[in-house]
Amino acid sequence: MTPTIQPTSDRAPLGKHDIAALIAADIPQGAFVNLGIGQPTLVADHLSADSGVVLHTENGMLNMGPAAQGDEIDPDLTNAGKVPVTELPGAAYFHHADSFAMMRGGHLDICVLGAFQVSSAGDLANWHTGAPDAIPAVGGAMDLAIGAKKVFVMMTLFTKDGTPKLVPECTYPLTGLGCVDRVYTDLAVFDITPQGVTVARTFGITPDELASRLDVPLTFTDR
Repeated sequence: MTPTIQPTSDRAPLGKHDIAALIAADIPQGAFVNLGIGQPTLVADHLSADSGVVLHTENGMLNMGPAAQGDEIDPDLTNAGKVPVTELPGAAYFHHADSFAMMRGGHLDICVLGAFQVSSAGDLANWHTGAPDAIPAVGGAMDLAIGAKKVFVMMTLFTKDGTPKLVPECTYPLTGLGCVDRVYTDLAVFDITPQGVTVARTFGITPDELASRLDVPLTFTDR
């Protein structure tokens, strides 16, 4: 699809910390947020001290802080990915079942998840690729994908062999249907809307190049 509006393309693709910082900047003041296992946990390191954002962990903690470093590391204080973390003033701990009740009950404003694929309709596949050495485990991802008010995805746009992860339809087992609102990648930020996929911003790639590498119709808009 030919872009109708050409947004400015930044000079280089984003690294994982750049993507995390971009997501952190888009989280509203005071939001309750869950960060999925893997790269999404980096978002915690980029939230400002006065953001008021309350981070929830699947294993039972509210008001998680950034990743622990050096003497801060306590092996009994980790996030759901078993990464040592810090706690902020007012942090609370609770049973795993209570944590899932928060996730399923619509109490989270945003969750940030990784993905193997996202479809143009907002379907999410993030738990299994069918690889013979993979251990499939959907875990709490399905609860987060359906229970959070908004779902942000953090991923690279292409696999190592150049296959797009933003696709017309997911070919991997689904985590959730029509649940993704925004996709943050190294090359662009996409909004998933009822009208289709809108590109909010590009990084190190022109709109024409981006459109030529994806099989998904794109609408481009200035941010």
